[in-house]
Order: sequence, then C-alpha cells, then structure tokens
Amino acid sequence: MLNARPRRLAALLSLSLLSLAGMPAEAARNTAPPQARAEGRTCGPVQDPDWIRGAVVYGVVPPLFGEQPFKAVTAKLDYLRDLGIDVLWLSPVNTTTDPGDFGYAVTDYFDVRPDYGTKAEFKELIDQAHARGMKVMMDFVPNHTSNAHPYFRDVLAKGKQSPYYGYYDRDAQGQPTHYFDWKHLPNLNYDNPKVTAMVHRAFQYWVREFDVDGFRVDVAWGVKERRPGFWCDLSTALRKEKPDVYLLAEASAYDPYFVRNGFNAAYDWSASLGHWAWEGVFEDRQQLAPKLYAALKGGQTPEDRVARFLNNNDTAKRFIGRHGPDSTRVAAALLLTLPGIPIVYTGDEVGAEYEPYQEPPPLSWDEDPHGLREHYRKLIDLRDTHPALAGGAWVPVAVKDNPSALAYLRHQDGASEPVLVVLNFGPARTLRLTLPQAYASLSRHASLKDLLDERDVPIRAEGTRLEVAMPASGAVLLTPRS
Repeated sequence: MLNARPRRLAALLSLSLLSLAGMPAEAARNTAPPQARAEGRTCGPVQDPDWIRGAVVYGVVPPLFGEQPFKAVTAKLDYLRDLGIDVLWLSPVNTTTDPGDFGYAVTDYFDVRPDYGTKAEFKELIDQAHARGMKVMMDFVPNHTSNAHPYFRDVLAKGKQSPYYGYYDRDAQGQPTHYFDWKHLPNLNYDNPKVTAMVHRAFQYWVREFDVDGFRVDVAWGVKERRPGFWCDLSTALRKEKPDVYLLAEASAYDPYFVRNGFNAAYDWSASLGHWAWEGVFEDRQQLAPKLYAALKGGQTPEDRVARFLNNNDTAKRFIGRHGPDSTRVAAALLLTLPGIPIVYTGDEVGAEYEPYQEPPPLSWDEDPHGLREHYRKLIDLRDTHPALAGGAWVPVAVKDNPSALAYLRHQDGASEPVLVVLNFGPARTLRLTLPQAYASLSRHASLKDLLDERDVPIRAEGTRLEVAMPASGAVLLTPRS
C-alpha cells in the first residue's frame, strides 16, 4: 500500500533515511541487525507448497469486477481459469473506514466490508475457486489499524484508562507512531502479547473458517522493524493450521530476512523501500538491458521466491499507459518467462488503464483493443506446460551492441530442452548472441521453434555465436524442434 499515500516519499526513502528524517522514535528504536534482535532465530526457508510451482497469480480488485464485488468475482472465475490463472490475490476485503477506501484502513480484522458482500458470499467465492483448482490469497494488514478502529476510538475517548491504550506503538512522548504521513493509520504495538495474540487469531480465523490458502501481508517490513521475531512465530502457527499456506511479504526481496523468517516470497523492490526494481528501466532504451540485468541480479532472495509484476495497487498509472502496447507485449513475455512468482493485475490482459486508488468504475473485459488477451493466455499456458519455464534456473545471454534487447536461457536440469528467450524492446534488427558453452548445441540447428508464435525461426550460427532476426518490439521463445 506504499504508494497510496504518498507515492514519491515511499519510492525515494529507505527506512534508515526515514529514521533520520523524523520517523517516530518508538518505531525506530531497534538499531541492532534484525538477526541479532531476533536472537539468531530463523524460520526457513520454508518449503513452498506444490501448487505454487509454475503458478501465475492474478491481483483481484473486487469492485472493478462489478457492483456486487464478491458475486462479480465469482462470476468471472471461469474466465480467469481459462486465462490460465492459478492463484487469486484479493485486495483487502476486511471492514474498512468507508466505501471509498481501498482497504488498508482496517476497522475489523474478523469481518468483510459490506459494500463487497457478505461472509457467505466470500466463502462461496473461495469454494468456487477451489472447485476450479484455484487458490485464494487475502491481502492482510497487520501493521496498523485505522484510527476509526473501535480500539483506537476507545483510546481517544478514555486515554490511558482504555484497555486498548497499550495496543498501539508509541514514541517517547506517548504519541501513537505511524509511517510516512499515515497519521490515520496508527502502528500496532507488537511488544504487547495481547496484540500478537489478536493478530494470530485474525490470520488463523480466515484459514480455519474460510479455507484461505495464503496471504499477501501488507507492510510486512514495518512489523519486522518493531518485532523481528514475530513473523517466524506467526508462520509456524499458521502452518500448524494449514501446512501449505503461502505467505507473500510486501517487502523487498533484496532483504533475505523475509524468506528466512516464514515468508515464501517477497516483492521485486530495490533496496529502497517501496521502489520497484524495474522502475525507470524502460525509460531509456539505450540502458534498458544493463539496468534490467542489474535489477534481476541485485537481490539476496532466491529468484524463484521473488514476486514480479508490471502493475499492482501501488504502481499508479498502468504500464501500458506509460510505455505503450508494443512494449507491454514484450514486457509481458519478460514477466512470464523469468523465474519467480508472476503477478498479472486486474485488467492487464486486456490493456486496462486506470489507477487503483482513484476509485475507477468496473472494467469491461469485452474490450481488448490491443489484442493482449491471447498473448497473455499463450504465455501463461507455456509457463504451465513447459518445464524449463516453470523452474527456477536462468542464464543471461550476451547480446552484442544492442542495449535495448536482452536474452536469457531458461532450463530445468534433465527435464527438457532449454528455452532461449529473446526480447527486443527496440526497432527491428538482427541480434547477435553469444551462448554459454554449455548451450552451444542450440547453434547447431538451421532454425529453432518459437513456442510463442508456433513457427520456425531461421538462425545463423557458428560455434557459440548465434544470429536471429527480430522484429521491432518482438519476443521469441526458442527451442529445438523435437
């Protein structure tokens, strides 16, 4: 939820800089390394459930599906299943301050917002998704509550006499802490065992009563800063309830803490809090490949545990609006052929243009002006059916004298032929590649099969050098024809 309020601040400042710039003292009081504060405890890496292997996640904003959001999402499940989606990540559905709020100002962890529907309708959504072989993740908000939460309102009315006074983190002056300018979102006090017990119960409730399969955990980095041992405890308790529950941290994959403390994956952010690792990569085509390679290789979390995206709730203007449909087609191929957890966000596959926090009206999936839907469907199907694309291994391939193009090999040891992915974000050009010696056999063919367009692509090769003619803004997934 970082970019909701305000986007630039979240993108430019790391937690350490925020502390120097006046972050509330209580929130910044722990200055020892996280591992030391957690007394060396680790909780992983946890084993991923089988269902996440090769899976594609769809970020669902329920009100964009229709005026009765839970029912509208349920009615769209067959469409999503046909697209190839395996996992739904629902934006926050817990009771919030008002119908216009996106959902991160929580007022009740144990109920659903009435403008979306009833608990029975929510359970029906989950049951119907499960019947189609799909999993459901909730977006959960444990770092803070709304200042309209009944507990905080009681504190405002009674002060220190309120039984909930100690539920909120406080600075040296006794004032509730918060991050950025989120004054209406007071941080919970994770030094209070009643708070940790409440949050445990809240997570467990949705697993026990609704059979939720996992959680995208909002501001996971904030709880880590204040109580670094909490996530290990929470993940242990949740997996006693449901061993294959999946936890995605809204936190940077540059930090290995999260997959060492109970999370399955973390966000594709840079080392700066809330800063998308690919942000700015596509602005300068003469620097695209080196910047992108640097972003892909920069983190400390294993690459198959990185959640990747072109859009989410915090990326504001959609990728297609910033870079156009041609670049979007190539970027979609990038997203869906890299290792990691790819997230397709509401309407990406039809080129929808909106900003999530501006309360857009329901979308129409009947319109697909750029012909993206079949492109996404094919890419998702290939990721699902081709073992090399579902694995976690990839090897960059040098592209000579063309920084607007990049190539890499996807493979899974002994399972299948490798796939050579070639992406050209620039004008039409013959690209000259240098294959790693281990993959020199690819250059022994007069042509390779493009899995994406199901056609033979002529190549010129000598030793480990390979030339392939690429169209402008083109993508090919090449493999030997069997």
